Amino acid sequence: MADTRVNIAGVEWKNPVTTASGTFGSGAEFCDFVDLNKLGAVTTKGVANVPWEGNATPRVAEVYGGMMNAVGLQNPGIDVFCERDIPFLRQYDTNIIVNVCGRSEEDYCEVVERLANEDVDMLEINISCPNVKEGGIAFGQNPKAAEAITKAVKKYAKQPVIMKLSPNVTDITEMARAVEAGGADAVSLINTLTGMKIDINRRQFVLANKTGGVSGPIVKPIAVRMVYQVANAVAIPVIGMGGISTWEDAVEFLLAGASAVSVGTANFFQPNVTEEIAAGIEAYMDKNGFGTVADMVGIVK
Repeated sequence: MADTRVNIAGVEWKNPVTTASGTFGSGAEFCDFVDLNKLGAVTTKGVANVPWEGNATPRVAEVYGGMMNAVGLQNPGIDVFCERDIPFLRQYDTNIIVNVCGRSEEDYCEVVERLANEDVDMLEINISCPNVKEGGIAFGQNPKAAEAITKAVKKYAKQPVIMKLSPNVTDITEMARAVEAGGADAVSLINTLTGMKIDINRRQFVLANKTGGVSGPIVKPIAVRMVYQVANAVAIPVIGMGGISTWEDAVEFLLAGASAVSVGTANFFQPNVTEEIAAGIEAYMDKNGFGTVADMVGIVK
């Protein structure tokens, strides 16, 4: 019988499957469709120090092979999150990973400091949302800024820190090494790729924001390549994501070097997909004689 447990920066997950931030709320919307007890972790929607309204509508569009969004990290803020969402998730036997967003270094640090004494297991720092920028560029697109914000957050964090990387860069390994140098305990990638869609009949942008983050199966080959590169460039664990829709997709990421996987867009069209992926990974391990998940992580060189 395969042992599906994984250890990510000192935190044990029962299996290597979590949810991608922004696609699963904080679990309440999905608990009627998927047994949260069967997931290695639940990664929450981004949480800021104050409530964010998000971007103007329309802000979601279907594209060939996936979707595009410019939601703008709408969220109720850290106070509501601590009062409502943490107690809800604590009912389940799964790890809680809180995705933290901000517009400035101070914003991030305020949320991380607030979460230091809360009953959550890991923090995922979103420095890479294409819709949230400081001085015109996302923190996750400048190595020095990425290293600096990692160092700043680590001063306040009591939980292991996962830095979420943007694919909208020339060299993803440079960004990974920068956050590793800043003290990151793990990295997650990829966040969405920046895209655009135009309605030719209305001759207007489909999204009010003009650009949005592209996700879904269409980005998977790019994500697998970047995960492979990063896993071979840093010593910290990698959580792979980007277009994972089936257990086969998830195994591909593990073989490329990811220690765990995160499932996003697929939740929208198949709400119980994370549970199915966890079961599929276990069946694959049994069939192919892998005793532990670590036995197959990064074996394709």
